[in-house]
Amino acid sequence: MDLKEIMAINVRRIRHDKEMTQEELADQAGLSARYLGSIERADVSASVTVLGQLADALRVSASDLISAPKRRQ
Repeated sequence: MDLKEIMAINVRRIRHDKEMTQEELADQAGLSARYLGSIERADVSASVTVLGQLADALRVSASDLISAPKRRQ
C-alpha cells in the first residue's frame, strides 16, 4: 500500500469517526469537496500543505493521516 492509499484510508476513517461529511471537512480545510473526494479515493497525492489543512480540520496530527493502519489479529 502506498502513502496516498494510507492517507485516503485514514482521512476517510477519521472523518467518519467524527461524523463529518466530505462537504463539511472540505469546507473546514479550505478545499473543494471534489478534491477531498479525490484524496479519499487515492486518485491524487495531497501536498504537505493540504495534509496540514486536513489534519487541522480533523483536529489530529499530520502523522495520524499518514501512519499505516495497525493490523488486526
